[in-house]
Amino acid sequence: MTAPLTPEAFQAQTAVSRETVDRLTAYADLLRKWQPKINLVGPSTMDDLWRRHFLDSAQLWPLLPAETKTLIDFGSGAGFPGLVLAVMGVPEVHLVESDQRKCAFMREAARATGVSVTIHNKRIEAIAPFPVDVVSSRALAALPQLLEFAAPFLAPHTTCLFPKGQNVEAELTHLNKIWTLRVDRQPSLTDADATILRLSEVRREQPADTR
Repeated sequence: MTAPLTPEAFQAQTAVSRETVDRLTAYADLLRKWQPKINLVGPSTMDDLWRRHFLDSAQLWPLLPAETKTLIDFGSGAGFPGLVLAVMGVPEVHLVESDQRKCAFMREAARATGVSVTIHNKRIEAIAPFPVDVVSSRALAALPQLLEFAAPFLAPHTTCLFPKGQNVEAELTHLNKIWTLRVDRQPSLTDADATILRLSEVRREQPADTR
């Protein structure tokens, strides 16, 4: 059994500053305090928070396009990966979460880490569209649905970062004839069976099904 990842090992693997580790430690402490009251993350992941949530989020950082300024994160839950990327330095992060209690946690976590983020406590479809540099989402929906969610926020330069599990190839095949896009695959640092999809040049070829 793999030993839990420590904050020191996280820092060594990501090369973040000591200040960033301190901010994420405050985040982790708050998560441990809130978790018994609100099921923010899977209970089985609590013993290895730094690997299962913080490293799992931070591994997206090297995949961000240069000069990324705006990022929208769908289904943020307890703030992964969007809030971690804000702590690491993305200037403008929008966290989208329909659960009011999880939004309350993210507000506290943003205060504890000293970052400014915009939290949208509503369904994705209810947000007025605006162009972003990056769309991210972790464990929210299958790829066709994620791209439907992302469509109103896509600009020609937008990159989508979606961690995916074993069914990634099947999900990609369902995009045929509806979307054209460039697909780059990166192995996950936290799960041997997972892949991070980096999608660019995303364009819809068929109209959305409005039935």
